Amino acid sequence: MSTPRSFPADRPRRLRANPGVRRLVAETEVRPRHLVLPVFVAEGLDAPRPISSMPGVVQHTRESVRKAAAEAAAAGVGGIMLFGVPARHDAVGSGAVDPGGILNVALGDVRAEVGDALPVMADTCLDEFTDHGHCGVLDADGNVDNDATLPIYGEMAVAQARAGAHVVAPSGMMDGQVGVIRAALDEAGFRDTAILAYSAKYASAFYGPFREAVDSQLQGDRRTYQQDPANGREAAREVALDLDEGADIVMVKPAMGYLDVLRRVADAADVPVAAYQVSGEYAMISAAVERGWLDRERTILESLTGIRRAGADIVLTYWATEAAAWLDR
Repeated sequence: MSTPRSFPADRPRRLRANPGVRRLVAETEVRPRHLVLPVFVAEGLDAPRPISSMPGVVQHTRESVRKAAAEAAAAGVGGIMLFGVPARHDAVGSGAVDPGGILNVALGDVRAEVGDALPVMADTCLDEFTDHGHCGVLDADGNVDNDATLPIYGEMAVAQARAGAHVVAPSGMMDGQVGVIRAALDEAGFRDTAILAYSAKYASAFYGPFREAVDSQLQGDRRTYQQDPANGREAAREVALDLDEGADIVMVKPAMGYLDVLRRVADAADVPVAAYQVSGEYAMISAAVERGWLDRERTILESLTGIRRAGADIVLTYWATEAAAWLDR
């Protein structure tokens, strides 16, 4: 009896036969350097404060965020992104530009801890600092005033660069924000400070736990300036505008529900592309894992692989340091 032919259709199975072969032919790689760790630093804490909707994530003290940064650097993580949680808020978010504000002093702390070994990134947005929770100042009718907000963003970016940020990350979706920030940085002598633009940031329901993390004061929503989840072509236009204004990196946020947008942006952009695995994505996986419905490590790594496969060069994830240890095994 003749041996059955091994048809070409069998070829993929032969390349899945054992772990070594699968590793040899893997098309997408996730390495620690691809990951950025977002962290929250709160003013006035004596000890890290757990965030109930994000199990395992905390609001850091100035001391504990230094430790977190050192651990991320030792793990080979690609960067760390700081968000500030001030004790006081006002209408114009004055804590954002104050050299003694919590975000700016924490940036200095972290930069002193890691130097140039770990890129230190700063969220450049007013929402954590305003008493109305919006990403810009408001006009007399209570609407976000785009043009009045831009000079504050420029001042904020310079304050962050002066504090030690390697990268500033405007996330407010104000028209013209990248150009204003680039001009302000250059004029202040920070030509080497890079801009990571939140270019396609959607008005998403998946930000819910983040609001707890930053003690958000928001009333209402941000649909008048963040993107409609229904729109994909619009994201391409937003990215093109930010690139024209000098963005060094562009971002899609959230990640997992917008992989088609991420692919479109990655195909079009000639700069590195980031994606943010946001708080709601983290919370969903964490909740399913807690109930025993999903395998924790496999699910986290699969989610990161999917984001990378869709085109992300950089993935912001709250699992960055932990996942880096798994990836280096």
